[in-house]
Amino acid sequence: MTHSALTPAELDQLATGFAADAHARFAQNAVTNTDVHQIAMDRRVVTSIDPSMSHKLDTWGAANQKKSGRCWLFSGLNFLRSHVINELKLDSFEFSQNYMHFWDKLEKANWFLTSMVELADRDLDDRTVHQMLSDPIGDGGQWDMFVSIVLKYGVVPKFAMPETESSSNTRAMNGVLEALLRRGAHELREAVAKGKDADALRRDLMAQVYRVLSIHLGTPPTSFLWQYRDKDKNFTRVGQMTPQEFAAKYINVDLTQYVCLVNDPRSTSPYGEVLTVDHLGNVVGGRQVTYLNAPAELLSSMVCKAIQDGRPAWFGCDCGKQFDRTLGYWSDKLYDFAGVYGVTMRMPKAERMEYGQEAMNHAMLFTGVDMVDGAPRRFRVENSWGDEIADKGFDTMDADWFAEHVFEVAVPVADLPQEWQDKLAADTPIVLPLWDPMGSLAD
Repeated sequence: MTHSALTPAELDQLATGFAADAHARFAQNAVTNTDVHQIAMDRRVVTSIDPSMSHKLDTWGAANQKKSGRCWLFSGLNFLRSHVINELKLDSFEFSQNYMHFWDKLEKANWFLTSMVELADRDLDDRTVHQMLSDPIGDGGQWDMFVSIVLKYGVVPKFAMPETESSSNTRAMNGVLEALLRRGAHELREAVAKGKDADALRRDLMAQVYRVLSIHLGTPPTSFLWQYRDKDKNFTRVGQMTPQEFAAKYINVDLTQYVCLVNDPRSTSPYGEVLTVDHLGNVVGGRQVTYLNAPAELLSSMVCKAIQDGRPAWFGCDCGKQFDRTLGYWSDKLYDFAGVYGVTMRMPKAERMEYGQEAMNHAMLFTGVDMVDGAPRRFRVENSWGDEIADKGFDTMDADWFAEHVFEVAVPVADLPQEWQDKLAADTPIVLPLWDPMGSLAD
């Protein structure tokens, strides 16, 4: 290792240089007494905030995932509820997020245990094994994982399986499940090494997981009574329905015909290629997590088309960059950190991904767009953080932020230009490792 220890002379030079810099001293006085985000916030950007949109779809209230990482489930169900509200002419409607959460957790446990058997011949410090053990049953997910749960288990209205303390605050439950699954991983690896029946052990472990989930989240309903009154005050009683029957009757969109269009500008992921992530998923035998890599401009144009056609769009992004939660505003110029520090932190998107500075961590729903001369100026976003912030829970995103920090958008295959539809026929997708930034889960 090259010896580059800080010497007393170098330390003295650093201190002298700082003391001689009037701007640095001014910034020190400000930041030591005030949150740096308030210092760095560009007032010109703040005063330009305008949540009005030329095209706006939402007529419903914002949901609240509370202290859980279920944004991808919330935004997926928010996408579906917009169709139900329009189809049945309802004032409002909300699906049970807890119902989906239960089945996702159960399936993730089975995915993890099945993978531990499959990977039992690898060392514990194998990077894939280590990655799975570090987060065996987190709250996060991807679009294809959402679709897998809907297709297998259907959906139910919120009253049929309401929120519990643990669905809204998952930390304690997740800690129990992580301990159970890591113990299970150890026992499964031991069973495989000794030639014992690993699948019988897996089934026993799954019974334990089901028990824990039921204690925390309640037992999922097998049927429920469905009746409703529409906005014209007309009352309809349909009768008892199963979750699968409810989904088949009221979800009037074919989720299997959607694809996740992603923007991964790294040279290792060429545009036009189909990508997948090794050992990423939830339902064994369900949909493979699949992406079609494309320029950010195509993602943006597909969102604009969807909204102008009357359909919201599910998307994933790195929500923590250049964002104020109270204002509910994303702009790539919101914070002038270089102006505060006299130091730039900027890197291109590809390099931010490669060096661990950028990854998808949150999913939401586009419900509006402000079009000016055929181009998007801003987007309206349904978040799942309640209705007490931003525009009653709906945020505003500048078009410049979209290009830099949006990673994926779920779009109908039929909406894509034909040349991009043809690219989906690739027989051999590029397989990214589980620890890749594109393997990160929205939570």
